Parts: sequence; structure tokens; C-alpha cells
Amino acid sequence: MLDISAASDVASGSTRATREGPIDLVQLARMTLGDRGLEREVLQLFARQVAMLVDRMQGKPVATVAAVAHTLKGSARGVGAWRVAGAAEAVEHAAESAGAADLEDALRTIRTAADEVRATIAELLRAN
Repeated sequence: MLDISAASDVASGSTRATREGPIDLVQLARMTLGDRGLEREVLQLFARQVAMLVDRMQGKPVATVAAVAHTLKGSARGVGAWRVAGAAEAVEHAAESAGAADLEDALRTIRTAADEVRATIAELLRAN
């Protein structure tokens, strides 16, 4: 079971937090200054945003897909969702190169990463 309190432990010097997994708890704690309430709020907002932005990419013109992926990449980096950020960057590059097969592969990958991070966030929020 994941523990959002691990992110807060970073602020107090504990080493329980990890960089592994869909959410980098060290980055999350750094971004929220170890405030557990803010961590929860940021995770809730990011879970909604990742779902909305991934849905927004489906069936849109490549320029729109690239712009939405760029936005998601920045948000994901902010909370330490490195897999989502990497997948968003791949979507952005595939959209810019206009390779339809590459873009479809990248969109499948980002959907998988988004589902994974949302499940992890739900687990983190339930645990606390």
C-alpha cells in the first residue's frame, strides 16, 4: 500500500519517501512544502486533469493533440508523475512529426500511464 504521508516525511527529513512508482512522492512533497492537505488537493486536481486532457486528445487535430500533450507534460512533471510526463512528451513529438502510426501508439501509451497514475492517486487518497 502506498502512503501519502511518505511525501510529508521528506519535509521532516525522513527517508521513507520514494522516487519509484507512478507518483514521485519526493517531488510531490517538494512542490507542496510537505503540507499533507495540499498534497491531497494537488493529487485530486491532477487526477481530474490527467483524465480530462487525455480524453481531450482523442480524435483531435494533431496541433491540438500536441498542445494538450505539452500542457499535460508540464503538470505531470510538477507533481512527479514521470511516466505520464514521458508519455505526454512522446505524444507531443509524434503529433509534431505527423506520423499517424506513431501518434496512435503514443496515445495508447499515455492512456495506460494515465490510468496507472489515477489508480495510484486513488490508492494514496484512500490510505489517508
